[in-house]
Amino acid sequence: MLNEVTRIPAAPTAEAMAHFQKRLMLETDCADVHAAFAVGNPGFVLVDVRGRKAFAASHVPGAINIPVLGLTERRLAEYPADTLFVVYCAGPHCNGADKGALRLAGLGRPVKLMIGGMTGWADEGFSYAGAAAEAVA
Repeated sequence: MLNEVTRIPAAPTAEAMAHFQKRLMLETDCADVHAAFAVGNPGFVLVDVRGRKAFAASHVPGAINIPVLGLTERRLAEYPADTLFVVYCAGPHCNGADKGALRLAGLGRPVKLMIGGMTGWADEGFSYAGAAAEAVA
């Protein structure tokens, strides 16, 4: 029986593999970021692209804060050119991470987006760092 799910057939295997491989080249998720930090050196720099006040209140542990407009060659000069940056913002309702990823890519930097952002991190039940998190502890 046809319905909105089955009306259009699934992509051929090779096409599906290429599509999902490309997505994984551009995105990661909160659980994978959390697991990478849990084992030590994650192999990337986690960047919170929200404003300084939001970052100070609460952020993902291990993240640094570089608001989108601060993502410049000068600011990134301390990192080797092949450093992978993983960016996040408030969550799925915010496109700050997309803007940050676009700026980093435009600077020739490897970049992935942490899908879900702060909202996804909370949904996973992971703890935060920052003034708000310290007040709860």
